[in-house]
Amino acid sequence: MTKIPLVGKGEISPGEMGFTLIHEHLRVFSEPVRYQWPHLYNEDEELKNAVNEVKTIMSYGVKTIVDPTVMGLGRDIRFSEKVVKETGINVIAATGLYTYTDLPFFFNGRSLEEIAELLIHDIKKGIQGTNNRAGFIKVAADEPGITRDVERAIRAAAIAQKETNVPIITHSNAHNGTGLEQQRILMEEGVDPGRVLIGHLGDTDNVDYIKKIADKGSFVGLDRYGLDLFLPIDKRNEVLLKLIKDGYLDRIMVSQDYCCTIDWGIAKPEYKPKLAPKWSMSLIFTDVIPSIKRAGVTDEQLHVIFVKNPARLFS
Repeated sequence: MTKIPLVGKGEISPGEMGFTLIHEHLRVFSEPVRYQWPHLYNEDEELKNAVNEVKTIMSYGVKTIVDPTVMGLGRDIRFSEKVVKETGINVIAATGLYTYTDLPFFFNGRSLEEIAELLIHDIKKGIQGTNNRAGFIKVAADEPGITRDVERAIRAAAIAQKETNVPIITHSNAHNGTGLEQQRILMEEGVDPGRVLIGHLGDTDNVDYIKKIADKGSFVGLDRYGLDLFLPIDKRNEVLLKLIKDGYLDRIMVSQDYCCTIDWGIAKPEYKPKLAPKWSMSLIFTDVIPSIKRAGVTDEQLHVIFVKNPARLFS
């Protein structure tokens, strides 16, 4: 039976995941900046933000958070441990390399197998000198497309996936076809598309594009609810309802890509009212689920999206 490692809590089976948010971040920061100018950061405040958000979603019945924070996003497994200790939530941590363009100079001249070994280490032995093991692999591609280093990161992830059989969750740009390219590269390397969730497809209302990915066997992430700068909530709901109507219920996963703290410039307080006015880790419960239920989505269908599909990805 498949067992999934949890941060600070041992292991669970996929059937024990319960109501799951498949793509949420307890904290995101720019690693070089934090290392060089630590005075800009307040970990006590960051922990408070994460704990408050997690306690809120737990009151709605969430049991598990899948947190795809990896190298390039400020992964800190000891911070995640603190959140788990304060709340009791299940957190599944990731390994992977997050870049839109180039990998750090460390990776120059290193083979795909050498890169994959780092990911395998996190999965089999532990993250950052702890006993907390990664339960999945994260890969990314965005506006620049599939650059040389982005492709290397994807192919190394495929090697690690075949060695460990953990799932892969991606960050893609829904407007330039990078999700379809990620899927193609992973399949070229022999990864079962059913072990892959292509993320951020809910940023587009091009349902035919999303269906192309689902038809090849992968899960599709409608996982950025609240980020109106990419697509407003009502349009995201239309996409979700259309996919359900057309028979793709068993491919869909929904989340918010919320970052309890993020230091990216676009997240400055003066930008949020325009770009992400409702964005939170509980938006799904306060806005999305009530809206789609009024449109006819049933509790049974919600159970498939938030319970059965995440368990299938991790099975």
